[in-house]
Amino acid sequence: MSSSARPADTGPGLPRRRDTQLALLRLAAVVVGGVVLAVVVHAVNVLVVVLAIVAMIMLHELGHFVAAKASGMKVTEYFLGFGPRLWSIRKGETEYGVKAIPAGGYVKITGMTMLEDVATADEDRSYRQASFPRRLAVAVAGSAMHMVIALVLCWSYFVFVGANVATPPTVAALLHFEHGRTPAEIAGVRTGDRIVSINGRRITSFTALQHEIAPNAGRSLSLVVERHGTMVHLSIRPTNSRDVTEVFQGQVVPAPKKPTGIIGVELTSGTNQPVSPIAAVPRSFGEFGSIAAATGKGIADVFSFHGLSQFAHSVATAGNHSTGGTGSSTASGGSSGGQSAGVTSILGIIEIGSQAANVNRGFLLLLLAEVNLFVGIVNLFPMLPLDGGHVAIAVYERIRSRRGRRYHADVLKLMPVAYVFLAFIVVIGLGALYANIVQPVHFPGG
Repeated sequence: MSSSARPADTGPGLPRRRDTQLALLRLAAVVVGGVVLAVVVHAVNVLVVVLAIVAMIMLHELGHFVAAKASGMKVTEYFLGFGPRLWSIRKGETEYGVKAIPAGGYVKITGMTMLEDVATADEDRSYRQASFPRRLAVAVAGSAMHMVIALVLCWSYFVFVGANVATPPTVAALLHFEHGRTPAEIAGVRTGDRIVSINGRRITSFTALQHEIAPNAGRSLSLVVERHGTMVHLSIRPTNSRDVTEVFQGQVVPAPKKPTGIIGVELTSGTNQPVSPIAAVPRSFGEFGSIAAATGKGIADVFSFHGLSQFAHSVATAGNHSTGGTGSSTASGGSSGGQSAGVTSILGIIEIGSQAANVNRGFLLLLLAEVNLFVGIVNLFPMLPLDGGHVAIAVYERIRSRRGRRYHADVLKLMPVAYVFLAFIVVIGLGALYANIVQPVHFPGG
């Protein structure tokens, strides 16, 4: 009996299905292999930070994707990574997938510039033919997503970690001098001691302690600490910071710019109390505003002439530094940050993030909020290939357009400037990466 039925293993959809299944297995193998490797080398915190950065990238692209879809534009690809495909699947007109090099992500929207060849049937749904409000919405959606992420991270910090409630400073660790003993060691201060008063003045914060220690180098002070519920009276003589070199966990602690009294301790001050989800909302906006203001000022400082000069100097001399800074609180008259130049590569962010996760998960949440705000703000700079460049072009075209006659900017004329700007960004990125490799960054207290 004859049959026209095709054998089960030769159906037209099966080879494609097998390819998809194999690609999915490859992707799963890469993911599982990465997790196992992270566990074996004790780098789970590194993996967590990397995944957080990957999520940040894809949420940025998701902002563009959703805005483009909502505007009726044709979106053909939404991918994590670059290079060879590890796995992909097509849903409707869009292909979703993962590529081998997870160094970013992208969403492909038809007709982003006038230089792109677009099929006649797709022209009406291209980005370049969309109205000004829709193009503007798509262009700013990525940075807007970073702002939302940062706000959610701030909210999560208050809900899951809590708001800081000031408490007397507590000795978290004793530092060391390269030569000789520290004032804290000589006085008999121990880890876990809570500093109650100095010369009869009650100490309720790290700032109050600094106020008493900083101007009294060489002078004997009466120190009262609480140790296991008992008040212990000690005598301590702060040392001038210019006369010694402090060491913490094998790393040299950068000396304060202005000579000041120090006693050689690592301190913690304050405890966190979780906030209700509703009460956390206004606190989140306040923290968001503070981080945004500090980030904006930092960006302006870094990309000023002085900041770029300082960055160039730090890169050129990175190999001459014996150690990186820890930025530890040392009960001195000032504090020091990690990177003096203020520019940190993606490697540096991963290092700081993994260290922050070891110290306190709340620190990691705020660090990721700062990273998102930095990326969101910088990405709005009005220069291609950044999203701000597309915003600038859309605004310029809107200004030049007349009723019934739409103006299209000649993007080709902008490409030389865009290439120079891109080269500048690459040089900054490579310089920061080199500095972070030669002189690893350290999270304060990490």
